[in-house]
Amino acid sequence: MSKLTTATKRLLLGRPFRSDTLGHTLLPKRIALPVFASDALSSVAYAPEEIFLVLSTAGLSAYVYAPWIGVAVALVMTVVVASYRQNVRAYPSGGGDYEVATTNLGPTAGLVVGSALLVDYVLTVAVSISSAASNIGSAIPFVSTHKVLFAVAAIAILTAVNLRGIRESGTAFAIPTYAFMIGMYGMLAWGLVRAFVLGDDIHAESAGFELRAEDDHLLGIAFIFLIARAFSSGCAALTGVEAISNGVPAFRKPKSRNAATTLLLLGVIAVSLFMGILVLAERIGIVYAHDPSNLIGAPADYEQKTLIAQLAHAVFGSFTAGFYFITVVTALILVLAANTAFNGFPVLGSVLAQDRFLPRQLHTRGDRLAFSNGILFLAGAAIAFVVLFGAEVTKLIQLYIVGVFVSFVLSQTGMLRHWTRLLATETDPELRRHMRRSRVINAIGLVMTATVLVIVLITKFFAGAWIAIVTMAALYFVMRSIRRHYESVDRELGEYEWDGSLPSRTHSIVLVSKLHMPTLRALAYARATRPDTLEAITVNVDEADTRALVREWERSDVAVPLKVIESPYREVTKPVLDYVKRIRKDSPREVVTVFIPEYVVGHWWEQVLHNQSALRLKGRLLFEPGVMVTSVPWQLMSSERAKQVGYESAPGAIRRGYDQ
Repeated sequence: MSKLTTATKRLLLGRPFRSDTLGHTLLPKRIALPVFASDALSSVAYAPEEIFLVLSTAGLSAYVYAPWIGVAVALVMTVVVASYRQNVRAYPSGGGDYEVATTNLGPTAGLVVGSALLVDYVLTVAVSISSAASNIGSAIPFVSTHKVLFAVAAIAILTAVNLRGIRESGTAFAIPTYAFMIGMYGMLAWGLVRAFVLGDDIHAESAGFELRAEDDHLLGIAFIFLIARAFSSGCAALTGVEAISNGVPAFRKPKSRNAATTLLLLGVIAVSLFMGILVLAERIGIVYAHDPSNLIGAPADYEQKTLIAQLAHAVFGSFTAGFYFITVVTALILVLAANTAFNGFPVLGSVLAQDRFLPRQLHTRGDRLAFSNGILFLAGAAIAFVVLFGAEVTKLIQLYIVGVFVSFVLSQTGMLRHWTRLLATETDPELRRHMRRSRVINAIGLVMTATVLVIVLITKFFAGAWIAIVTMAALYFVMRSIRRHYESVDRELGEYEWDGSLPSRTHSIVLVSKLHMPTLRALAYARATRPDTLEAITVNVDEADTRALVREWERSDVAVPLKVIESPYREVTKPVLDYVKRIRKDSPREVVTVFIPEYVVGHWWEQVLHNQSALRLKGRLLFEPGVMVTSVPWQLMSSERAKQVGYESAPGAIRRGYDQ
């Protein structure tokens, strides 16, 4: 089993990297853009769609506001990108919003940001993969009816790719991401030219449908609320912007400048695609509804395609290759968008683990220099959300963006304090002008992101955002508890002062089940330690076997006495524990060492042939103060053969000779 596991791991992940090759995994800008920006770029595939879905509540007449809502979203995105360019220059270490908030606002604010971003990264994967399933389902009906299965499989594949390491995953993702950019720009350019320059009469397949509005008489506050909710749904396009600030260490030098340049490219591309889709969709008359049954005039068996699929179908017409190309690259970019989270989540998890808010295992890199434990944790959580919400984008997106805007607000607040603190001591006029300009940008960013956060909380709280908020709160308290545990352990260990005194005596015990080579080796090793008292003990769980062992022991030349411990209920663990406790009670300053013979096996089926009584006993003995447990291994021939074929670690689980 161990051999098969190792071979499978190498097949999926490749050969391990040396620690000193970490620098070779750093990304140039041309690879960093698709790696870190795929989330924000892919948002254009579902954010405009969500705007139309929300506006459909008030009927077709509300669609006229879609481009204006898009302008507001684009304005916020521009300001946020400009703000984060200041962040990556000031804090290039990779902590991102968490580091900014912790340094300038304190650990509580930093932990709030950390919990918000961790939840948002998980939802990024769930939303992106679910949207990919919907887009592929527009061309392949089988995927539409098996979205959960597709989403889980896609997350599993994405996990395996990321476990291979940053550089390899970046190279694998670069081609599809650039193909998406080229395809989308080509479709939008041709569609806008046909619609506005050539005057072609192009219409979406849903353009002739009427929409049965849920409420087409919304007035006053209700209509403002609808517009605000559409705006908050459109703000999903901003997710992923913060990932670059968390991933600055993955860039090649100069890291800050390369990260800032990548952010600028991300902003320009995302805003232009987002606005182009909204304008063209409104121009060709797309009609979109939560429930296709609300589309008046649609055939009874009508399958509602995604907004991007309808755009491609209308723009390319009979050129089906163009339609399928857009569908494929859109699905790919949505799958790969989750890669932003697969890069951001493990890095943030590592930083939080280093600060002792998460288990230390999340801080270590795996064989391929990726944070493997963080990647696996993210994948498991994302799969849980996908299964729980049936891979439905409309349901998942209600939970989305709350976390990212919480981090936006606290990050911009922290940056304001950062610049204010530096201005208090800086005397160079040029640097002071730069700091003032940066502070103004971050102040505008704070106002806008805080406004969006309020709108999101008001419009999405009861629609599902409360789930994300509860999850963030739970994660916050869990991380606080982990930190308290680590601090408690430190205090506990720090309270003890070693006085240098040695145990007065040592009492060694060798556990015996049979008189064979593992037992003899354990006895020899125990004698070599020169204990004050040495004895062998066996537990009487079978009268005939015990009498036979005693007779064989008496006939042998073993000088160590054998003591038989009675066990009326045929237990092994409790009688041995009681015997050790009696020794400790009679001589509290005496150290008891228990020697356990054990087999080292090389085949999985050999593990089945040996029970776990000695393993359980060892586990219980470790809890006893003043008791040392020593394993004395005996390597079977199978373990030697396994070692010769190149095991990287001990082959299989270890089974005890005492358990025969």
